[in-house]
Amino acid sequence: MQDYKFSNKLRTFSFILMVLGLLGVGYGFMTSNKSFEEVEHLLAEESHHGGGHGEEAAHAVASHDNHADDAHATDSHGDNAHGEVDEHTKHIEHVQHQIHNRPWAALYVAAFFFMMIALGCLAFYAIQIASQAGWSPVLFRVMEGITAYLLPGAIIVLLIAIASGTVGHYNLFIWMDPDVVAHDKLIQGKSGWLNLTGFIIRAIIFISGWVLYRHFSRKFSIAQDTAEDKSNFKKSFRISAAFLVFFIYTESMMSWDWIMSVDPHWFSTLFGWYVFASMFVSGITVIALISIYLKSRGYLEFVNENHLHDVAKFMFAMSIFWTYLWFSQFMLIWYSNIPEEVTYFISRFNDYKLPFLGMVVLNFVFPILMLMNADYKRIPWFVVMTGLVILFGHYIDVFNMIMPATVGDRWFIGIPEISSILLFAGLFIFVVFTALTKAPLLVKQYPFRKESEDFHY
Repeated sequence: MQDYKFSNKLRTFSFILMVLGLLGVGYGFMTSNKSFEEVEHLLAEESHHGGGHGEEAAHAVASHDNHADDAHATDSHGDNAHGEVDEHTKHIEHVQHQIHNRPWAALYVAAFFFMMIALGCLAFYAIQIASQAGWSPVLFRVMEGITAYLLPGAIIVLLIAIASGTVGHYNLFIWMDPDVVAHDKLIQGKSGWLNLTGFIIRAIIFISGWVLYRHFSRKFSIAQDTAEDKSNFKKSFRISAAFLVFFIYTESMMSWDWIMSVDPHWFSTLFGWYVFASMFVSGITVIALISIYLKSRGYLEFVNENHLHDVAKFMFAMSIFWTYLWFSQFMLIWYSNIPEEVTYFISRFNDYKLPFLGMVVLNFVFPILMLMNADYKRIPWFVVMTGLVILFGHYIDVFNMIMPATVGDRWFIGIPEISSILLFAGLFIFVVFTALTKAPLLVKQYPFRKESEDFHY
C-alpha cells in the first residue's frame, strides 16, 4: 500500500496558479480605481453604442440634457437644473461604486466557493461516520484532505468580508455603512443582527465549531489506525452526530450572514438549505475528482468502480435536490409577486439572464442527462467531465448570489473573476494535497474497512 507523495509538478502547478491569480487580482484592483471623470467619460462612450450599459448611460445622459434644457424654459430653472445635476452626479457615483466593488466581489465569490467545497465535504464526511456507512471508508482520507482547506478558506472569506467594509468604500455589505443605515429604516430594524461586532462573533463561533470537529475527527481517525479497540471509532461517531446538529444551525446562519445579507432588504426562509445543497454537491464532486486523479497516479488501488458509482450517484441526487430547492424558492416568490421579495429575481432576470438561467442548465439539465445511466457513473473520464461542469455551474450560482447586489449590471467574467479562481484554486490544491501526505490513504483499523474494500454494487 503506497502513501501519497505530493509531486513536484503538482506543487509547482499550484504555485503558478497562485502567482497568476495574485497578479490578476492586483490588476483588477488597480484598474477598478476609476475617478469620477473617468466613469463619466465611460458612460458617455457607452451611450453612443447602445444596448446593455449603453442604454442606461444614454438614458441618464439624455435625461440630464433634456431636463437641463427644460429647466432653462421655466422660472425655476435654477432649482431644477441643480436637482438634475445632483441626479446626474449620483448616477455617476453609483456606477463608480459598482466598478470599485467588482474586484472585491470577484475575490469574495471565489473565496467562498472554495471554502464551501471544504465545508460541504466535511458535512458529507460526518454523515458517513454518523450513519456508519459501509461503502465509503476507503475514501475517508480523501475527504480529510479536502477538509484541511476549511480553516484557511473560512478565515480568508471572513477577512475579505471585514476588509470590504472597513476600508472606506463598503464594497460588499451595505449594512456595514453607517451612512446607509442612518437613512434606511429596514436595515435599522435588522441592526440587532446585522452589525459588524455580531457578524465577527458569529463567524468565530461558526469557524471554531467546524474546525474543532475537523481536528478531532481527523485525530481519532489517525489514532484508530494503530488502536487495538474501537474506542476512537466510537468517539468519532459521537462527535459526528453532535456536529451535524451544530452544522445545520450554523450553516444556515452563515448563509444569512455571508451571502444573503449582501441584499439586506430581502430574505428567504429557504436560503440556508439552498446554499447547503450547493456546497454539498460541490464537495461530493471534488471527492470524486480527487479520487479519480489519485487512482490515475497509481494510488487508491482499493477504490473500485463501485465506489465511483456511489459518489456519482450522490452527485446526481444532490443536483436534483439543489434544483428542487432552487425551483421552490423561485416559483413561490414569482407566484406570490410580493414587491419586496420579487425584486431579488427581477434584477437577476433583467441583468443576469444568461448566468441565472445558464446555471440551471449546468446544475440540473447537464447532470441529469449525463449521470442518469448507471453505467456512465462508472466511467472515470465521464464523471470528471460532468463534475467540472457541475463545479462551474455552482461557481456561477455563488456569482449570481453576490454580484447583483454589489456590482449591479456592471458584471463580466473577466480578469478579476478568473484570477480570483486561479488564486484560490492554487491555494486549495496546495493545502489539500499537502494534507494527503500526512497520513496513509487508507484507514487501517476502521471497523468497516473490509466491507468498504469489498464493496460491490
